Parts: sequence; structure tokens; C-alpha cells
Amino acid sequence: MQEHTNRLGHRHHVRYRRHLKLYHLKQEAQGLKNQHLFKEGIPQYPRPEFHVSRLRYDTKKESLRFIRRDEGFKAPADRAASGPGSGPGLVWFSLDVGPEEVRSAETRLLEKTFPDRTKEQADTQQSFLWRFATSPAFKETSRLGSYRFTFPLEEVLENYRDQFCSGQQPVMRVYKTTLFKQEVQYSVLVHSPANEEQFSKCPLLSDHPNAVCVYRDGRFVWRPEAMCETHRYKLVRRPDEKHLDAEELDWPESYVWDHVSVALHVDDQVLKFGAGRLRENLSFCYRGEAPISCPWDFDTLDVAEVLVKELWPNSGSELKEGTSLEQSFTEAAGGRPV
Repeated sequence: MQEHTNRLGHRHHVRYRRHLKLYHLKQEAQGLKNQHLFKEGIPQYPRPEFHVSRLRYDTKKESLRFIRRDEGFKAPADRAASGPGSGPGLVWFSLDVGPEEVRSAETRLLEKTFPDRTKEQADTQQSFLWRFATSPAFKETSRLGSYRFTFPLEEVLENYRDQFCSGQQPVMRVYKTTLFKQEVQYSVLVHSPANEEQFSKCPLLSDHPNAVCVYRDGRFVWRPEAMCETHRYKLVRRPDEKHLDAEELDWPESYVWDHVSVALHVDDQVLKFGAGRLRENLSFCYRGEAPISCPWDFDTLDVAEVLVKELWPNSGSELKEGTSLEQSFTEAAGGRPV
């Protein structure tokens, strides 16, 4: 794996042109002193399959001004600072996994584990998957800044197709696997067919049943290798009841966590959405754990509302806040613990 240092001085290691599952990542990372990746005795945890139809883009206030001015997203002039997993003229989005995706992933996992369960057994199954979805990939908070744009995946791809591909379908490729101290980032590259030769060394993103991430029917299918970061529960299988449950641990265990980023090649151009559409899809994020940006890159809600009203003076809507998975599942249960 190649060693790099990002703009904040943090070292990371990269394997280009492959999405390494944890088993293979550990083989390639032999010799690296990574206490999280090589930790033994991690409690059992689920391996669901998320079908994701939204992308998100987190940023800070300085960048928000440029996004509003350009009415879209542009790769930073400093290519080394082009977001997590820097690259040549790339705009970086992340998969946006919410309660709907967690519920459907849980249903698929249960049906796969117990294909012969009865309706009564299915009706008495308690929600459990959200308890394991504790890594930053599932958080309503942000590590990059207080402002989050969330767009339907199809809208992003359609805009990219029309603006960069002359109406042709974009090409998707396996870009790289990046290993940080506790984070594994799988990057998908999206580019125009006109740039086929430039990126031809990266394998096409194929719909392989064992791949970490594939594109199918207008969605990214993500099969996380490590969805918890901090393990506070272990997965318990109850074959008699045909149930899966989350059993709380006496002592939390830390481990690596993974996520998927989508890099769209724009060179020095702007991926435009329009000022109104940007505002419609903008929300506020509180600062999350293990932030990548500096503390002063995060605003309070009051400060954020003033800035957004300055940039979008004709918008009468309030700045939305994100909702945690715990809150969503508790509210769905009528306020009762789930």
C-alpha cells in the first residue's frame, strides 16, 4: 500500500484500483502498526446489504459561499485538499444511509438468515440493526463542517450525464481503498466516457455478489465490512424463534469502520444544481466525533441560520436539522424504547 499524508498531516495508506475487504486489507497492511485493524476478539456483528439512493456532501461555511456563488460543486483549486481521499479534479460525495435504508436492510438480512420464518415470527422480531449502525457513516452529525447537501443519487447522475457526458451514461470504476487510523474508505470513481483512456487502469464497477459496493437499478448497493466503529452490542442468533437480536456488552470494543465515497470527475468545471435546488437540499449538522476539520470550521445553529439567510435571502424555509437513527426508531415505536 502506498503511504500518503493529507493536508492536516494525518498519514494514510492507499491501494489503488481495488476495494479490499477486511481479510485482504489485513494481508496488504502487514507491517503497518494499526491497532484497530488487527484487533482480535471483536464481537459478532451483522453484515447487511444497504440499498442507497441518496448522496450527501458535507462542507464548512467558507466553502458554502463558493457553492452558492457557483450554484454547484467544484473540485478545490488545491488538488491535495479535494476532500477525503484526494484526487484529480474530483468532487466527493458520500452515501447517505437513513432509517428507511436500515429498515429494508434489516428485513433482507432476516429473510436471508431465516427464509422459512412464519409471519408470527416476523411480526415479533424487534428492530436491532440500528443499534449496530454507530459509525460516522450513519450519523446525522458531520466530521467536515456544519452544512450538508443531500441529493437523490439519480439527480446527481443525471446532472453529471447532461453536463459532463453529452447525454451518455457516466462510467463507474473501482478507484481505491484508503486505510486511515480507524477508518476504511472505499472510493468509487465516476467519469465521462470521453475520459475512458485517462481512467482505464481502474476496473469497471461490476455487479459482483461479493463486492463491497456495486451500482444496480439506480442505487448503490453497499455491503459494509465494519459498520460499528465502537461495538456496544453483539449479534445474537435465536434459531428457535428465528430472531436476530442485539445483546449489550459489558465493555465496548473499538474497531475499524468503513464507508463508501463517490468521486465525480469534473476537472476544473462546476457540477451545477441551481441556487434554489441547493437550498432545498441543505441542512445543518452538529460536529461529530473524530472530526476531520478544525473546531472553528463548525458553526452553531444560530450562526448557520444567519449565514444561510444571507446567501439565500428569498428562502422562507427554516434550516433543517438531521435526525439520529435512535430518535427515528424510538419515534416509530411510539416513543417507547426499541
